[in-house]
Amino acid sequence: MAALVVEGDRYRSLLHGEEEKNTKWRFGTLPNYNTVNKLFEEGRTKVWPAGSLEEKVQNLAKSWEMEMIHKTRIEDFKTIDTNKFTFSLNGRKAQTIEEISKLDGGYGLNWQTSLPKELRVYNPIDDETAASYMKTFSKTLPRGFAMEVLQVYSGPPVIAYKFRHWGFMDGPFRGHAATGEMVELFGMAMFEVDEDMKIVKVEFFYDRGELLAGLLKGAKIDGSYSSKEAAAPLSCPVLRNN
Repeated sequence: MAALVVEGDRYRSLLHGEEEKNTKWRFGTLPNYNTVNKLFEEGRTKVWPAGSLEEKVQNLAKSWEMEMIHKTRIEDFKTIDTNKFTFSLNGRKAQTIEEISKLDGGYGLNWQTSLPKELRVYNPIDDETAASYMKTFSKTLPRGFAMEVLQVYSGPPVIAYKFRHWGFMDGPFRGHAATGEMVELFGMAMFEVDEDMKIVKVEFFYDRGELLAGLLKGAKIDGSYSSKEAAAPLSCPVLRNN
């Protein structure tokens, strides 16, 4: 399949078709964020001035998230120093980009929990592939899962900010009917960057249960759920790819 040419993205300055023509994409093509950008513009609570620190941090965060989800080769990353980069969630052991790249896109990193396996309502690290994860969330949140930076507390070299993710549950989730309601997730993040604004360290802090609670509100519906569905993914589970 030929790569879709995109003339840049106003919220992800590193996403340019010509510059990315040799990039290896996880799902075969350059991602298009038109749908989730529309959701973002309609639902954001703040509009940061162009060139402000907040606008730059938001762009960096969205660009980094895009690369983590869609790029398969470490050498294609632009937002991070691949020799130094580490990621951790809620104070857990930091992982390198090499370790993350072995986890089929690293989707499970965002769902880490200390709960015993039998109590985990959703356990993508052990039970999902990148394709099945994407298929699940593209059906559950067909308009995407937008992200905005709510506040920036400190600037480079250590950027601390508060963020919000949101979407609308217009489809079922693991045997629970769609509610049509907004689901949200709030959290804090820290990006440590070098003099070239390359990210060398990421730390996220949030409660995944805040999102799961919204996704499990719908009534139970008949039919079994298979976490190993092999069908082709429909779109990006976090920032939708049309």
